[in-house]
Amino acid sequence: MPPKPPGDGLPRHVAIIMDGNNRWARARGLSGIRGHHAGVEAVRAVIRRAAERGIETLTMFAFSSENWRRPEAEVSALMELFLIALKREVKKLHKNGIRLSVIGDRTAFSSSIQKYIDKAEALTRDNQRMHLVIAANYGGRWDIARASRRLAERAAAGELDPATVDEYAVQSELCLADEAPVDLCIRTSGEQRISNFLLWQMAYAELYFTPLLWPDFDGAAFDLAVDDFRRRQRRFGMTDEQIEAEGA
Repeated sequence: MPPKPPGDGLPRHVAIIMDGNNRWARARGLSGIRGHHAGVEAVRAVIRRAAERGIETLTMFAFSSENWRRPEAEVSALMELFLIALKREVKKLHKNGIRLSVIGDRTAFSSSIQKYIDKAEALTRDNQRMHLVIAANYGGRWDIARASRRLAERAAAGELDPATVDEYAVQSELCLADEAPVDLCIRTSGEQRISNFLLWQMAYAELYFTPLLWPDFDGAAFDLAVDDFRRRQRRFGMTDEQIEAEGA
């Protein structure tokens, strides 16, 4: 059974699908990249608020494996913005005791981006206030397929008995293998889907959808999502009566 959140009812692990930058920009007659720049400000505000609320892990979907299909100019601008953010923000994260990790297939990124990811992770590795995870060139299916391939390679090498492969073995090879499962997934912009994000890790996640476009999502909006989560009853397959008996 997935672990429950702490006694204060806060989610241990929050995942966010940041959606709506382009629509926010179009509504203001701006270019799409201006929307992405505005989205960076929302990222800062939410990271700050999550750390203040005592969230253990915050995973943010920055760039999916499907986003490469977007117009070339937009993808190039996003990569440039990603590199700028890595250069400018990491020292602030480190100063505030936040550990940074990037999950996803890094091989598609430029050598400069890969270098700065490595430097950022090394600098913040020992920080313990909050774990900030950026999913970039990430897909849930890719994550599960990669884990399956690694298990198959170990079995072929005689290091693993295929009969012993269970959900815990698969979990051990996934991105975020050592993190608590996602308790709360937030998606902005009114869309109501998970878009191939953390498919395994969100098996029992509570889903929260807001019509706010990502650049308009701030600390107060984050509080509303967390407070909504705290009002929900999580069953994990059990009945209401079992939940009540367990809490007695």
